[in-house]
Amino acid sequence: MKLSSVVDSLIEKNESKIVFLIFDGLGGLPMEGEGGTELQVAKKPHLDELAARSICGLLDPLSPGLTPGSGPAHFALFGYDPFEYNIGRGILEAAGIDFPITDRDVLARINYATIDKNGVIVDRRAGRIDTKENERICKKLQENISLPNVEIMVEPVKEHRAVLVIRGDNLHGDIEDTDPQREGYAPLKPRAMNQESEATARLVEDFIKKAQEVLSDEKKANALLLRGFSKHRGYPSMKERYGLNAFSIATYPMYRGITRLLGFTVCTEAATIEDEFKALRENYAKYDFFYLHIKHTDSRGEDGDFDGKVEVIEKVDKLIPRVTSLNPDVLVVTGDHSTPAKLKAHSWHPLPVLLYSQYCRPDAVKQFDEINCIHGGLGRMLTVHLMTVALSNAGRLAKFGA
Repeated sequence: MKLSSVVDSLIEKNESKIVFLIFDGLGGLPMEGEGGTELQVAKKPHLDELAARSICGLLDPLSPGLTPGSGPAHFALFGYDPFEYNIGRGILEAAGIDFPITDRDVLARINYATIDKNGVIVDRRAGRIDTKENERICKKLQENISLPNVEIMVEPVKEHRAVLVIRGDNLHGDIEDTDPQREGYAPLKPRAMNQESEATARLVEDFIKKAQEVLSDEKKANALLLRGFSKHRGYPSMKERYGLNAFSIATYPMYRGITRLLGFTVCTEAATIEDEFKALRENYAKYDFFYLHIKHTDSRGEDGDFDGKVEVIEKVDKLIPRVTSLNPDVLVVTGDHSTPAKLKAHSWHPLPVLLYSQYCRPDAVKQFDEINCIHGGLGRMLTVHLMTVALSNAGRLAKFGA
């Protein structure tokens, strides 16, 4: 019997409230001349005070040494095995914008990018074009590209990201990404990972060739990179697994998409960090599990902006009293993965976590950062176990065995 099935069988319902405050890409690395990691340098009195009353530790999103994508890292946060429930970014982005996905669709995330005259990528994010520019370019592709026997849809998401949907019969999504994940290289070809997907991969290759022609007159978004090809599948909801009425607060569509797939009610009004904390308060009486996602720690890390990431941490720290004043039965603060500004990318490094409840066993940790949390009472564990610990502290798990 799988551990997840055991946990699900032990669920007990009560009136407790659980809040997960998730800083995307929270973990960092020391940078020369900065005085430590982003968390160490940030002035965060409220997080440090909370850590002193909590039990702390480190989380490995997938397994020690593995660098996670945002999708599997988030599934792990909610207690879903990230290997069993791995999913392509195409589905997540589409769900994030509430696109009506069907079982005839193969989806992929688009990153608009800039290439030079030799076809080499010089900017994987096309200067982070704004969403209105994205909408214009998507419409341009939609109106000028067609492929035989399938329907093509190009849907804007946010900034430089969009979704490609290929709808038709007998399509398969086991196709490798065309994004080499670094600049200075040409985009990769879409290669099928099995014989079933070969025909779909050829359709994707035809789409890319036509898109390249359509985008040739664009100054910034003159190319596209495709990631996370996938087809839709069903997932057991948070209600079905844990009996939780869950509420999702995120400014970025993909994270709304992850939670929508897991049966969360999704807040679509929050546009800023302040809006997110306001939405938490306004909806606190209606739900019993809350996911509040902070995006910009990750994007600042990807941009190599150490000071910018520090500023985001400090900004959120000032809002922590808006959460603690609600007196949640369990409050978890952590991230989905590490995105050190030093690396400008996701990394394999474990990230700090704190868990507060009236039943937690506070440890000696007084500062919330990667170095101090090494010594915390939670130790170092896989993220997939975090949900179980939170449920126990909320009094929502019965005893196992006689």
